[in-house]
Amino acid sequence: MTEPRARAARHKGQLNFPADLRALLYGFGDNREPLPETIKVLDEIVTDYIIETCHAAAQSASYSRRQKIKVDDFKFALRKDPSKLGRVQELLRMEKVLKGARKAFDADDDKVAGAAMKA
Repeated sequence: MTEPRARAARHKGQLNFPADLRALLYGFGDNREPLPETIKVLDEIVTDYIIETCHAAAQSASYSRRQKIKVDDFKFALRKDPSKLGRVQELLRMEKVLKGARKAFDADDDKVAGAAMKA
């Protein structure tokens, strides 16, 4: 595998999250339009973090002799940071709750639509 930092150099100058970072900075008290250099530096930091986390998850998958990365590999990569791991677990729980709610809502819609057609 390639070193994460060496791989990130390929995408230098390309901004991946400018709108999100502007909103984040504004939410934490910065100007509505932060300096472009600030956005660029933060974007590089975020992109490097994502790439490094993905590499750690891929390494975990390769130790398990798997080609594909699973959610558990990301959990393993984040195991040393309890706040990030807790947030990931919370988001996964919420995803399950939302899926169940959507299924229940769709099932209710089918029942209502069927009753309306009969009437």
